[in-house]
Amino acid sequence: MERILLSLFLFTTGIQLCFASNSTRNDNYINVKAREGTLTLQPLNQNAIRVRFTIFPVNCTDELVYLPSETEVKYQVTEDDNSLSIHLDSLSAVFDKRHSTLTFTDVDGRTILQEKAGGRSLHPTTVQGDSAYIAEQRFISPEDEHLFGTGQFQDGYLNIRGLSRRLTQVNTQISVPFVLSDKGYGILWNNYGMTDFNPADNNVRLIPETSDGQAVTVNTTSTSGNKVETRNFKLFSAEFNVDEDGQYGLLLDVGQSMARKHCITVDGQNVVDVNNLWLPPTTSAIVNLKKGRHSVEVRGEKNDAPVLYWRKVNDETIFRSPVAEAVDYTVFSGNADDVIASYRRLTGHVPMPPLWAFGYIHCRERYNSQAELLENASEFRHRGIPADVIVQDWQWWGKYGWNAMQFDEDKYPDPAEMVRELHDMDMRLMLSVWSRIDRNSALGKETDSHGYYIPGTEWIDFFNPEAASFYWDNFSRRLLKPYGIDAWWQDATEPENDDLLNRRINNGKTPGEFYRNIYPLLVNKTVYKGLRKDDPGRRAMILTRSAFTGIQRYGVVTWSGDVGNDWETLRRQIAGGLGQMASGIPWWTYDAGGFFRPSDQYTDSGYQERMLRWIQAGTFLPLMRVHGYMSQTEPWRYGERVEGIISKFIALRYRLLSYIYSHAAEVALHDGTLMRPLIFDFPNDKEALKQCGEYMFGKSLLINPVTEGGVTAWTTYLPETDAGWIDFWTGNQYDGGRYVDVPVSIDMIPVFVRGGTILPLDGGRQHVYDKADSVQEIRIYPGADASFTLYEDEGNNYNYEHGAYCNIKFRWDNGTHTLTIEDRQGEYPGMKQNRSFHIISPDTDKTIIYSGKKISIKLK
Repeated sequence: MERILLSLFLFTTGIQLCFASNSTRNDNYINVKAREGTLTLQPLNQNAIRVRFTIFPVNCTDELVYLPSETEVKYQVTEDDNSLSIHLDSLSAVFDKRHSTLTFTDVDGRTILQEKAGGRSLHPTTVQGDSAYIAEQRFISPEDEHLFGTGQFQDGYLNIRGLSRRLTQVNTQISVPFVLSDKGYGILWNNYGMTDFNPADNNVRLIPETSDGQAVTVNTTSTSGNKVETRNFKLFSAEFNVDEDGQYGLLLDVGQSMARKHCITVDGQNVVDVNNLWLPPTTSAIVNLKKGRHSVEVRGEKNDAPVLYWRKVNDETIFRSPVAEAVDYTVFSGNADDVIASYRRLTGHVPMPPLWAFGYIHCRERYNSQAELLENASEFRHRGIPADVIVQDWQWWGKYGWNAMQFDEDKYPDPAEMVRELHDMDMRLMLSVWSRIDRNSALGKETDSHGYYIPGTEWIDFFNPEAASFYWDNFSRRLLKPYGIDAWWQDATEPENDDLLNRRINNGKTPGEFYRNIYPLLVNKTVYKGLRKDDPGRRAMILTRSAFTGIQRYGVVTWSGDVGNDWETLRRQIAGGLGQMASGIPWWTYDAGGFFRPSDQYTDSGYQERMLRWIQAGTFLPLMRVHGYMSQTEPWRYGERVEGIISKFIALRYRLLSYIYSHAAEVALHDGTLMRPLIFDFPNDKEALKQCGEYMFGKSLLINPVTEGGVTAWTTYLPETDAGWIDFWTGNQYDGGRYVDVPVSIDMIPVFVRGGTILPLDGGRQHVYDKADSVQEIRIYPGADASFTLYEDEGNNYNYEHGAYCNIKFRWDNGTHTLTIEDRQGEYPGMKQNRSFHIISPDTDKTIIYSGKKISIKLK
């Protein structure tokens, strides 16, 4: 390909880009040579361009996020006196020579994103004596823009335009430097370290009161197990000044690795008030302030050193990383599904979880013995409550030391027999395994002798390939191969306590700050690849507490960590999960009922109402899971009434299994998203974009969790759609584009079906392979043409990767009231040749036999 020379010069003032000498082009990228460095524009696919600005090489990090591609991306370059442009099928980047800025346009030539003039900067710095840069990029953000993403946070915001967030990995917070815009683009900030999103540079340190404050004793968790901790809470205060009226983004940093309380009051008005036994060290909010002086109070733990940061919300979106090699980001164009699909094509497609993962997962902290676990598994079957997975939480290693990868035989005399008995019940075992190993255990001493720990910690140094290999070899040899355990719970993979900070990794080669957020990617890569190698006939199932860009390719499920149980915490989990969905990582759940629970949970009606709302919403999450600290979480512990409601929703989960699994195939095979923020389906409905608690579950079901107590009606926004909405429970029809007050009772939450839907519902079953009722219900919700592809495979292996699956496509013609079931496409071992479908519509209730050949049925 031809080389081109540009009359450019790039200026840097501390160091901001100016323009300069020339550029070169090769098959894969264009380099613009600047006085102070190089700007590289690299097309990655037909709707993604990576932008990288460097000065002098700082080669500390490997490429860990993007997968290698052998496909050449074809692009065109045009140039005139004022600009240089790269053109792809669905995205163009225009470099303005005068202002040294990039503008990105879509397939129609519409501007979707612009850099701010003078907004690109690199400042030299050092970290642990090694050279680095502080990298920053500012983009223009129109006032009417809505932004989503950056992972799972606890601040309760879904639209994060103008919000300040600090992207670090901690218990209950998952940081992914990716944002999705309703303007038709996404940005992936390519940095493995801590990143400030919309950094607030104004700050004030709060002064503690002189009194001792209030002492509270709590039972909580730690990296060494259960513990009792006395916490002293006190008041901190300060004043700060703003120069003009407006909206301001606030960020509170409590000054410890974890917070115990987030409580901010400004001018006597409560801004944030969240209590939990563990919280991230920072939290954020947007407030309206008048010009002048303001008082702020923060209630926190006595050892906090709180600092309040603030910035005026303006027309900018900013990424800043204090430890970087370059300004480095990738722009994706298209609607939400297009952007996520492009992101996954570059960073890895999502493998299918096993079918049983989409059933009910039962967990508690904790079963204390093999006998206790089996007794409770058996009781699920005895009571007829569906379940597919039961979980053994920590401490199964007992006397051998933390995560020694050896069952304490005093309490677990025969783990292999325990797994066999569970399998005989058609139930599976998930086991909690950590990336931390007790140094004093036999395995820990061996680990230490090889130098495989991160210095000063008990976390394995997965940045060292030999350490990762050693970890997996022991995992496989001690746990996987002897017992045939089905699923793995990789807890605390942040790692907890931000333990990469101020430490060197990979045999001391690199400051941990360069990789501060990416540890969970390497832990789960090790386990997933190990499972694919040593257990190739079964699909991997990994639950993990932290994640980073690209982790979806290892099939992990995340959950929201050790959260409380109150109404505000429930509301914030929904917003946090939707933020992760907008960041491209599709499998997520939470501890339904809250992890930290009251001691009187079995008799407290107020708590039980909250628990039911958690579980009801959890029915419509990518995975359904209950968990609780120092709790017996089984439904029958809470009385007959509560047990009945929980059982009803678990049964509903199993009725929705074919709907859920077909959407899971859409995720795996076509880069789709199951739990969908409303930007995915209603990007032009501004009222829909304001909702932070509603979402689509698949493309047909609108879910609005109840997050307040004692309500008899719940206000729900029904997005604009010509075919309207149908109440799932009552069949009542509503127009779209309006709010409705939906009657609710303790045993229901608002669920609406989009008009123009084909909804498969399965018969009753006790587990995913139970064929108790083999007739499948197909519900038709008219109002518009509709289609649904029913996906099936063996459910437990990787044969689907080689084409062993089938699709049955249903089409509804609303004009002729005709349902057509197309010829079945594909096959797999054990596939049923003939199917019974029970067709239900407003005008029809009939059962047909489908043999795999096309059939049309007139329903009116």
